[in-house]
Amino acid sequence: MQTRNFDLIAFDWDGTLFDSTQIIVRCIQAAVRDVGGTMPTDKEAGYVIGLGLMQALAHAAPDVPPEKYPQLGERYRHHYAAHFDDLSLFDGVLPLLDALKARGHLLAVATGKSRRGLDGVLHTSQLKGVFDGSRTADETAGKPDPLMLHELMAELDVPAARVLMVGDTTHDLQMAVNAGCASVGVSYGAHEPDAFAVLAPRHIAHSVQDLHDWLLANG
Repeated sequence: MQTRNFDLIAFDWDGTLFDSTQIIVRCIQAAVRDVGGTMPTDKEAGYVIGLGLMQALAHAAPDVPPEKYPQLGERYRHHYAAHFDDLSLFDGVLPLLDALKARGHLLAVATGKSRRGLDGVLHTSQLKGVFDGSRTADETAGKPDPLMLHELMAELDVPAARVLMVGDTTHDLQMAVNAGCASVGVSYGAHEPDAFAVLAPRHIAHSVQDLHDWLLANG
């Protein structure tokens, strides 16, 4: 049996495992428009994916006053809920997770989603019991603060040198750097991979199959 290089593999959710990037962009834009702000471009809205919700919305809508943030968050959740049934895991994600579990890796989620939002998908039949731990921005700290990775390491008793973070944004890869962990970037999510190099990921995967092959060979 091949020796593992990492005992814990932590995944970002949206844009890494879950095919939600474009819908999130549209929901951010619609929410900002609803409260009278200047609608962000696709690039501006995509950049904030991975941050905590209010941190993301404030960054995407700098001309919206803070007193409107609760309304902004409510409008985002309204639009997102309308599209929830349109969302799904990327093709190939379940076989990838099954293969990693079979090889004895601990698996976790470290996401900018809310606990309520993440639990809504983790409790589905196809994902129940797959992950050994999870942390969300609203219960720890938003990326790139390393708190969610530090808490997962403590909970699962894995040192930083044995942890690999997988994500689709610079926020994910910077969080890994801040936590002292290795990382892998994926180019099919929210951020353009040109910005990844300075954060020294071990690999940039251009598809779920590419990610599968690399993790099974090097994870």
